[in-house]
Amino acid sequence: MMNDMGNVGRDSAASEIKIQARGVQVFYGETQAIKDVSVDILDKSVTAFIGPSGCGKSTFLRCLNRMNDTIDIARVEGDIHIDGDDIHAPGIDPVQLRAKVGMVFQKPNPFPKSIYDNIAYGPRIHGLARNKAELDEIVERSLRRGAIWDEVKHRLHEPGTGLSGGQQQRLCIARAVATEPEVLLMDEPCSALDPIATAQVEDLIDELRQSYSVVIVTHSMQQAARVSQRTAFFHLGSLVEYRETGQIFTNPEDPRTESYITGRIG
Repeated sequence: MMNDMGNVGRDSAASEIKIQARGVQVFYGETQAIKDVSVDILDKSVTAFIGPSGCGKSTFLRCLNRMNDTIDIARVEGDIHIDGDDIHAPGIDPVQLRAKVGMVFQKPNPFPKSIYDNIAYGPRIHGLARNKAELDEIVERSLRRGAIWDEVKHRLHEPGTGLSGGQQQRLCIARAVATEPEVLLMDEPCSALDPIATAQVEDLIDELRQSYSVVIVTHSMQQAARVSQRTAFFHLGSLVEYRETGQIFTNPEDPRTESYITGRIG
């Protein structure tokens, strides 16, 4: 495991902007969940979203791959660009967008299929393999990236649901990277896991940032400090502060950030 501040600030200066959000607002019917959020998210780094329950961090995360489109009463305003491309432009297929912007959820959710078919599902849909040999290669590479290959290589045709919780979550991460995404969104990926499985997933997140822009929503400030280079603090639907993780935790600019970090709000 890394020290609590082990990753803070490392490499972030060298990273380029991957996601640019400007003036993002989200409404559920008449209720405003996100208020005028603007943020630049770097490539090849981990960005953590922290804040009290109901502060809007997961809602904003779901804007980045248009998951809010699946909610009838949700309305999203503002601009979000990935690599300079407007994700709301006419002709953008949300399914293709979600292949590029993978997502890992709070509760591990393997498909009721074999371990192999869990990984192969996305590449099959998106036509990423021309034959069985190529598909086998993608499955192995993805399971290696998910740091679970050695545990499952002899049981690829057994159900994914038969794995432990921590293994299931690493399987879901492997499934997310199988479509060769550029961004990985993680919504409290460790909240259902025990400390050992959490440590394994955190180590995996640190490896994944070599290849991806990773954005993680976490209720654990310690986790944000351990795994992220930059941290955004949300409160009541607004982005209060967004800086290098070390600065957020040791020298916050906004009194609301300091109150949250010291346990006075939240």
